[in-house]
Amino acid sequence: MPLKIIGTGMSRTGTLSTKMALEALGLGPCHHMMELFANPTQVERWVDVARCDTTAWETVFEGYASQVDFPGGRVWQQTIHAFPNAKVLHTERPEEEWWASFSKTVLKVWANHESLTQNMPQHIKDIFVKLTPFYIDDTFGGMPDKEMALTAYRRNNRLVRELVPADRLLVFTPSDGWGPLCTFLQVPVPDAPFPRSNGRDEFWDNFEEEPAD
Repeated sequence: MPLKIIGTGMSRTGTLSTKMALEALGLGPCHHMMELFANPTQVERWVDVARCDTTAWETVFEGYASQVDFPGGRVWQQTIHAFPNAKVLHTERPEEEWWASFSKTVLKVWANHESLTQNMPQHIKDIFVKLTPFYIDDTFGGMPDKEMALTAYRRNNRLVRELVPADRLLVFTPSDGWGPLCTFLQVPVPDAPFPRSNGRDEFWDNFEEEPAD
Protein backbone atom coordinates (compact mmCIF):
# COMPACT_ATOMS: atom_id res chain seq x y z
CA MET A 1 0.00 0.00 0.00
CA PRO A 2 1.33 3.49 -0.73
CA LEU A 3 2.03 5.87 2.13
CA LYS A 4 -0.89 8.14 2.95
CA ILE A 5 1.03 10.35 5.39
CA ILE A 6 4.66 11.47 5.10
CA GLY A 7 6.27 12.86 8.25
CA THR A 8 8.98 15.44 7.63
CA GLY A 9 9.75 16.52 11.20
CA MET A 10 13.03 15.65 12.88
CA SER A 11 13.31 13.36 15.90
CA ARG A 12 12.19 14.84 19.23
CA THR A 13 9.42 16.94 17.71
CA GLY A 14 6.63 14.78 19.12
CA THR A 15 6.97 12.05 16.54
CA LEU A 16 6.10 9.10 18.78
CA SER A 17 2.96 10.81 20.06
CA THR A 18 2.10 11.59 16.43
CA LYS A 19 2.66 7.96 15.45
CA MET A 20 0.25 6.86 18.17
CA ALA A 21 -2.29 9.46 17.07
CA LEU A 22 -2.13 8.43 13.41
CA GLU A 23 -2.61 4.79 14.35
CA ALA A 24 -5.57 5.72 16.56
CA LEU A 25 -7.09 7.45 13.52
CA GLY A 26 -6.77 4.32 11.40
CA LEU A 27 -3.68 5.49 9.51
CA GLY A 28 -1.37 2.79 10.73
CA PRO A 29 0.83 0.99 10.92
CA CYS A 30 3.00 4.09 11.18
CA HIS A 31 6.73 3.74 10.50
CA HIS A 32 9.02 5.22 13.18
CA MET A 33 12.57 4.71 14.41
CA MET A 34 11.24 2.21 16.96
CA GLU A 35 10.43 -0.13 14.06
CA LEU A 36 14.16 -0.55 13.54
CA PHE A 37 14.72 -1.39 17.20
CA ALA A 38 12.03 -4.06 17.03
CA ASN A 39 12.83 -5.62 13.65
CA PRO A 40 16.27 -6.63 12.31
CA THR A 41 14.86 -6.79 8.78
CA GLN A 42 14.04 -3.09 8.99
CA VAL A 43 17.67 -2.29 9.81
CA GLU A 44 18.87 -4.31 6.83
CA ARG A 45 16.36 -2.53 4.60
CA TRP A 46 17.50 0.93 5.67
CA VAL A 47 21.17 0.05 5.35
CA ASP A 48 20.33 -0.83 1.75
CA VAL A 49 18.50 2.50 1.35
CA ALA A 50 21.57 4.35 2.62
CA ARG A 51 23.73 2.63 -0.02
CA CYS A 52 21.41 3.19 -3.01
CA ASP A 53 21.02 6.15 -5.30
CA THR A 54 17.59 4.97 -6.43
CA THR A 55 15.08 3.19 -4.23
CA ALA A 56 11.77 1.38 -4.64
CA TRP A 57 9.97 3.33 -1.95
CA GLU A 58 6.80 1.26 -2.01
CA THR A 59 8.93 -1.74 -1.09
CA VAL A 60 10.75 0.18 1.64
CA PHE A 61 7.46 1.20 3.29
CA GLU A 62 5.59 -1.98 2.46
CA GLY A 63 2.91 -2.61 5.07
CA TYR A 64 2.86 0.95 6.40
CA ALA A 65 0.18 3.57 5.81
CA SER A 66 2.12 6.44 7.39
CA GLN A 67 5.62 7.45 8.45
CA VAL A 68 7.19 9.80 10.98
CA ASP A 69 10.64 10.30 12.54
CA PHE A 70 14.02 8.96 11.35
CA PRO A 71 14.81 7.20 9.07
CA GLY A 72 11.78 8.01 6.93
CA GLY A 73 12.04 11.68 7.75
CA ARG A 74 15.55 11.69 6.34
CA VAL A 75 14.24 10.92 2.83
CA TRP A 76 11.09 13.06 2.67
CA GLN A 77 12.36 15.00 -0.35
CA GLN A 78 12.24 11.74 -2.30
CA THR A 79 9.06 10.29 -0.83
CA ILE A 80 6.90 13.37 -1.44
CA HIS A 81 7.44 12.63 -5.15
CA ALA A 82 7.24 8.85 -4.84
CA PHE A 83 3.86 9.14 -3.08
CA PRO A 84 2.26 12.18 -4.77
CA ASN A 85 -1.14 11.63 -3.13
CA ALA A 86 0.23 11.45 0.41
CA LYS A 87 -0.38 14.32 2.78
CA VAL A 88 2.63 15.82 4.53
CA LEU A 89 2.73 16.20 8.30
CA HIS A 90 5.55 18.35 9.63
CA THR A 91 6.08 18.09 13.38
CA GLU A 92 7.95 21.03 14.84
CA ARG A 93 8.64 22.72 18.18
CA PRO A 94 10.51 25.88 19.28
CA GLU A 95 14.14 25.38 18.40
CA GLU A 96 15.58 25.82 21.91
CA GLU A 97 13.09 23.28 23.25
CA TRP A 98 14.01 20.93 20.44
CA TRP A 99 17.74 21.25 21.13
CA ALA A 100 17.24 20.70 24.87
CA SER A 101 15.40 17.46 24.13
CA PHE A 102 17.47 16.25 21.17
CA SER A 103 20.83 16.86 22.87
CA LYS A 104 19.79 14.90 25.98
CA THR A 105 18.34 11.93 24.11
CA VAL A 106 18.99 11.08 20.45
CA LEU A 107 22.31 12.88 20.15
CA LYS A 108 23.51 11.52 23.49
CA VAL A 109 22.77 7.98 22.37
CA TRP A 110 24.58 8.42 19.07
CA ALA A 111 27.62 9.90 20.80
CA ASN A 112 27.73 7.06 23.36
CA HIS A 113 26.37 4.18 21.31
CA GLU A 114 29.33 1.83 21.81
CA SER A 115 28.82 1.61 25.56
CA LEU A 116 25.03 1.97 25.50
CA THR A 117 24.44 -0.84 22.99
CA GLN A 118 27.17 -3.28 24.02
CA ASN A 119 24.65 -5.68 25.59
CA MET A 120 21.94 -5.12 22.99
CA PRO A 121 21.17 -7.23 19.89
CA GLN A 122 23.47 -6.88 16.90
CA HIS A 123 20.84 -5.24 14.71
CA ILE A 124 20.52 -2.37 17.21
CA LYS A 125 24.29 -1.92 17.24
CA ASP A 126 24.14 -1.83 13.44
CA ILE A 127 21.76 1.14 13.51
CA PHE A 128 24.38 3.32 15.16
CA VAL A 129 27.31 2.04 13.12
CA LYS A 130 25.95 1.47 9.62
CA LEU A 131 23.50 4.38 9.52
CA THR A 132 25.76 7.06 10.98
CA PRO A 133 26.83 8.45 7.57
CA PHE A 134 23.20 8.43 6.41
CA TYR A 135 21.95 10.28 9.48
CA ILE A 136 24.60 12.13 11.45
CA ASP A 137 26.94 13.02 8.59
CA ASP A 138 24.37 13.80 5.91
CA THR A 139 21.97 15.64 8.20
CA PHE A 140 24.36 17.60 10.40
CA GLY A 141 27.74 17.44 8.68
CA GLY A 142 29.23 15.29 11.44
CA MET A 143 28.53 14.80 15.15
CA PRO A 144 26.92 18.17 15.81
CA ASP A 145 27.39 20.82 18.42
CA LYS A 146 24.43 23.07 19.19
CA GLU A 147 24.93 25.45 16.28
CA MET A 148 25.39 22.64 13.75
CA ALA A 149 22.25 20.94 15.03
CA LEU A 150 20.15 24.11 14.98
CA THR A 151 21.37 24.97 11.49
CA ALA A 152 20.17 21.57 10.25
CA TYR A 153 16.89 21.91 12.14
CA ARG A 154 16.18 25.35 10.68
CA ARG A 155 17.13 24.18 7.20
CA ASN A 156 14.74 21.24 7.36
CA ASN A 157 11.89 23.41 8.62
CA ARG A 158 12.53 25.94 5.87
CA LEU A 159 12.79 23.37 3.07
CA VAL A 160 9.51 21.71 4.02
CA ARG A 161 7.72 25.04 3.67
CA GLU A 162 9.48 25.80 0.39
CA LEU A 163 9.04 22.43 -1.30
CA VAL A 164 5.67 21.16 -0.10
CA PRO A 165 2.53 22.87 -1.45
CA ALA A 166 0.59 24.56 1.33
CA ASP A 167 -2.60 22.62 0.58
CA ARG A 168 -0.72 19.35 1.10
CA LEU A 169 1.03 20.36 4.34
CA LEU A 170 0.19 20.60 8.02
CA VAL A 171 2.78 22.05 10.41
CA PHE A 172 1.88 20.43 13.69
CA THR A 173 2.88 19.80 17.29
CA PRO A 174 1.10 17.27 19.53
CA SER A 175 0.15 20.06 21.95
CA ASP A 176 -2.19 21.29 19.19
CA GLY A 177 -4.36 18.28 19.96
CA TRP A 178 -6.77 16.44 17.69
CA GLY A 179 -8.43 19.45 16.06
CA PRO A 180 -5.93 20.58 13.43
CA LEU A 181 -4.83 17.02 12.65
CA CYS A 182 -8.35 15.68 12.18
CA THR A 183 -9.39 18.68 10.10
CA PHE A 184 -6.34 18.22 7.87
CA LEU A 185 -6.98 14.50 7.46
CA GLN A 186 -10.76 14.94 7.18
CA VAL A 187 -11.51 12.37 9.87
CA PRO A 188 -13.70 12.54 13.01
CA VAL A 189 -12.15 13.67 16.28
CA PRO A 190 -11.76 10.65 18.61
CA ASP A 191 -13.50 10.56 21.96
CA ALA A 192 -10.18 10.10 23.76
CA PRO A 193 -7.27 12.29 24.87
CA PHE A 194 -4.52 12.96 22.35
CA PRO A 195 -1.66 10.48 22.97
CA ARG A 196 1.35 11.68 24.92
CA SER A 197 4.55 9.68 24.86
CA ASN A 198 8.34 9.60 24.78
CA GLY A 199 9.39 12.00 27.51
CA ARG A 200 13.04 11.90 28.45
CA ASP A 201 12.62 9.23 31.13
CA GLU A 202 10.58 7.05 28.79
CA PHE A 203 13.21 7.46 26.08
CA TRP A 204 15.95 6.19 28.37
CA ASP A 205 13.88 3.17 29.36
CA ASN A 206 15.04 1.71 26.02
CA PHE A 207 18.62 1.54 27.35
CA GLU A 208 20.26 0.22 30.51
CA GLU A 209 21.05 3.70 31.81
CA GLU A 210 21.47 7.30 30.77
CA PRO A 211 25.13 8.33 30.55
CA ALA A 212 26.26 11.21 32.75
CA ASP A 213 26.58 14.62 31.09
